[in-house]
Amino acid sequence: MTSFETNNNQGRNTPSFENTEIAFRHSSNADLNRAYWLFRMINVNFLVKIGPPVTNFAMKIGLPIKSIIKATIFKHFCGGETIAECDNTIKNLYSGRVGTILDYSVEGEEEETVFDNTRDEIICTIERAAKDKAIPLTVFKVTGVGRFGLLEKLDARLKLNDTEEEEWRRVQNRVLAICDKAYKNNVPVMIDAEESWIQDTIDLLALTMMTRFNKQKPIVYNTYQMYRHDKLASLLNDHTIGQSEGFILGAKIVRGAYMEKERKRAEEKGYPSPIQPDKKSADLDYDSALDYCTSHIEQIAFIAGTHNEESCRLLAELLDNKNIDHKHPHVYFSQLLGMSDNLSFNLADADYNVAKYVPYGPVKAVLPYLFRRAQENTAIAGQMSRELSLITKERKRRSA
Repeated sequence: MTSFETNNNQGRNTPSFENTEIAFRHSSNADLNRAYWLFRMINVNFLVKIGPPVTNFAMKIGLPIKSIIKATIFKHFCGGETIAECDNTIKNLYSGRVGTILDYSVEGEEEETVFDNTRDEIICTIERAAKDKAIPLTVFKVTGVGRFGLLEKLDARLKLNDTEEEEWRRVQNRVLAICDKAYKNNVPVMIDAEESWIQDTIDLLALTMMTRFNKQKPIVYNTYQMYRHDKLASLLNDHTIGQSEGFILGAKIVRGAYMEKERKRAEEKGYPSPIQPDKKSADLDYDSALDYCTSHIEQIAFIAGTHNEESCRLLAELLDNKNIDHKHPHVYFSQLLGMSDNLSFNLADADYNVAKYVPYGPVKAVLPYLFRRAQENTAIAGQMSRELSLITKERKRRSA
């Protein structure tokens, strides 16, 4: 039975995020114990800082550390090394009415053959989603199919040489092939946000794809990082373009994932930081984006990617206040696998659309993603202690 709490200001019932029985119904006792010890370790900043260099060194010299990683942090935050290995995770999430977003998390590559292989792998995720209702959305990064340095040069408005022009055509063709496959299979695909100094190029690519494929329904989604002070304006501007060009805007709304890197680069290169002056400003823009998207629900399809409980409550209330069906196909809540199960499963239990990002790929190739997860998590005040408190609460409930 769903647990609810009353919002006295609105007179509405919104899902409770304290119900650990629903949140961890899909987790065995062994899963809970592994998560408990994992989050305790992540909570120790020293371990998180020394983890990446020690792990990389151990793998480089051939120490048998892969099996340890795969049985611990990889198992918690990733679905497997292949799509087939993700099957159990997909079924487990769907048993709790939570969908899967297969996220091929190989990054930081430079080879053209790797970019082609990544394009093909993303197309495989689309083909899998087309025949599996447990996978409602797909995703990719432009840096998975194109060289970072090339995108950086394009963003800086520098002239490309002939070789680079041909390289850029190949990148565009890979993005087009992915979006075309998504369109033909009626499977939405999200283009993830990246660093600000390559984002303008990604935004232009995303708008080009939306203009082509989003005429009848949302297929292509761009990502808006609200910890940037200019991204709420970008969202509104892109909606205006959508109205003018006759397409439905697809938007994934997130706070962001590159804050420390962004601030450091801005300081080193002497330009104004693109990051909001404080967390309150980012929260305000994030919630304003939710309000705007729900006010234009027929013209904007959006995914609220957030681990913030207040933003989830707000969106639930906005849907009720504006008489938008919880299952409206233009609205999804989304969290990462291995985190905020109290949000994902309680929202799904209350009949909202919810999907988890499920990263997968070879252990060694996915290590940068895993280390970033750990490092970001320690930077979020209270996030790990919140996860630990919920896991501890459920362990006590089960042992009572």
